[in-house]
Amino acid sequence: MLIPRLMPAAAFLATATALIAIPATQAAGPAALAVTVKQANGLPVRDAVVMVYPKSGGANGPIRFGWKSDMAQANIAFSPGTLIVPAGATVRFPNLDKVRHSIYSFSKAAKIDIQLYGRDETRSHTFAVPGSVSLGCKIHDQMRGYIKVVDTPYAAKTDHNGQVRIAQIPGGAASVKVWHPALRSRTGEHSEAVTLSAGQATSRAISVELRPIS
Repeated sequence: MLIPRLMPAAAFLATATALIAIPATQAAGPAALAVTVKQANGLPVRDAVVMVYPKSGGANGPIRFGWKSDMAQANIAFSPGTLIVPAGATVRFPNLDKVRHSIYSFSKAAKIDIQLYGRDETRSHTFAVPGSVSLGCKIHDQMRGYIKVVDTPYAAKTDHNGQVRIAQIPGGAASVKVWHPALRSRTGEHSEAVTLSAGQATSRAISVELRPIS
């Protein structure tokens, strides 16, 4: 009869300790957060920028997003109307219109004064400081563009239903912030705490108040 070989006590304890030492969030995988942003009357808020700041375990290295750091001028409008970029990004502004455009901003996060340039020409600007930047054109007063410069890799903007899903977030306590150019807030953002479950998707409905944009 074969007698099973017992693991030495020291080896057993070392193995058990190693298993216990694996953090629960690492074992279960990253979390996800699905956010719906609406006004008090129930209308969805499109192009609201949602940012998540985990209390611990944030990503290391440079921040990169899955879209280009480009804001074109097309059909006498900035496109996209709202662009999210990481701090330090250089944004290109190609002119796709038949008319000339300029770009200016008096925002605290970036002072910009790009003079008139024509079709198929491109200008650029580097956004070094996190914050919100409002853009305009000196020739076309109706043109409005917004760049949200962020310092977290967990950021995206809502769709036409006011919804957005951000994945690959470390589980645990975090703060979620919402920014929109028309948001009524002393700080310009809405912020609240959230607890994310590792390996699961958490849903959060956020109600905000907007003011008219002139």
